[in-house]
Amino acid sequence: MTESIINLESVNPIEFFGVNNGKLSILKKKFPLLKILSRGTQMKISGSPEQIESAREKIDLILSYLERNGHMSENYFEQILGGDDEKAIDNFVDRNPNEVLVFGPNGKTVRARTPNQKKMVEACDMNDVVFAIGPAGTGKTYTAVALAVRALKNKSVKKIILTRPAVEAGESLGFLPGDLKEKIDPYLRPLYDALDDMIPADKLGYYMQTRTIEIAPLAYMRGRTLDNAFIILDEAQNTNDLQIKMFLTRIGPNAKAIITGDPTQIDLPKNQQSGLFKAARILKNIDGIAHIELDGEDVVRHKLVKAIIKAYDKDKETEDRH
Repeated sequence: MTESIINLESVNPIEFFGVNNGKLSILKKKFPLLKILSRGTQMKISGSPEQIESAREKIDLILSYLERNGHMSENYFEQILGGDDEKAIDNFVDRNPNEVLVFGPNGKTVRARTPNQKKMVEACDMNDVVFAIGPAGTGKTYTAVALAVRALKNKSVKKIILTRPAVEAGESLGFLPGDLKEKIDPYLRPLYDALDDMIPADKLGYYMQTRTIEIAPLAYMRGRTLDNAFIILDEAQNTNDLQIKMFLTRIGPNAKAIITGDPTQIDLPKNQQSGLFKAARILKNIDGIAHIELDGEDVVRHKLVKAIIKAYDKDKETEDRH
């Protein structure tokens, strides 16, 4: 039996082992033939040379990630341990710094982590309009915001415009209390959450104050021409035909737009049809417009989200057959 000592002094041991040794338990389940003991900032593993080599390769990747980012969720931890090929591992480990979209606060790196997210990045680099359609948790909005922030930092655009239909208020925002920002903020919260990950708080406040990053409720965009801007239309499944046409015809010179939507979460009244899918269909063969479909394999939230999506998809298939 061979023994190997792994030094964890370069990272926070709690981040590696997890709260109540939750991540350590995952590691032990992944390598049941190894004896794994933790002692302060060291870990001793015992077993066959082949098993130790396999474990050390994955552990080194995890340590490299923690050294750069400081934190790793249990979901990422488990997925790195479970990755049996290079592509699966590369989705979560920043081996190539050129693939990083944004360096956020506290050394956080933001990058495309799944094959379809990487297709989104490539599509945006090659096209001015991108449709990104897929279920919740697939990272379409987060990736879109990262691309917008990258474009702003690279000075390829002068501003970011975030827009989203406020379906719950029937697009009639006037009766809500507060100014325009306060009225629409609840609907734009996912976009702000993404921005918080990518831009320091003081700089984000400055960008908002100077309208370098602008909130633009869909109901208020008529008549505008949006040039030198990166525009994100989020939750586009909740736009009708006229609204999405209005949005698409606002795009001006030197502008890029990403339209995201989730076909499983349409909140429109029953007598209205989503305009997103008609737009995606009739614009499919136009040069400069790309279409990316994300699915359950792109889910980067809690590991159960992927299982939940699959369960609902299976139930829908059953209903369709009947």
